[in-house]
Amino acid sequence: QVQLVESGGGLVQPGGSLRLSCAASGSIFSIDPMAWHRQAPGKQRELVASIHRYGSTNYADSVKGRFTISRDNAMNTVYLEMNNLKPEDTAVYYCNAQINFKSMWGQGTQVTVSS
Repeated sequence: QVQLVESGGGLVQPGGSLRLSCAASGSIFSIDPMAWHRQAPGKQRELVASIHRYGSTNYADSVKGRFTISRDNAMNTVYLEMNNLKPEDTAVYYCNAQINFKSMWGQGTQVTVSS
């Protein structure tokens, strides 16, 4: 019954910004860590950023300085602020979280960066 629902994807021009959100719902007793992954056509899914409950973060080298991950523990929500987007950022972005000691995935949201 636990679900992760993503929102905020869409089409943006190079240099633009998007903010992704992912909210967990259901009977949640524990949720840590939370993360964003992405998968481009023909490529394996890769970790973009992760965040632990008390704030420690990790970023892929390709997005450092451009993306910021954050979370609202009270709302069981994780965000990804994406700035200075590049065409190579185009992918389906997936929310991931360890919930009640099981790895859970969202349905994915498409981000397309194109002029």
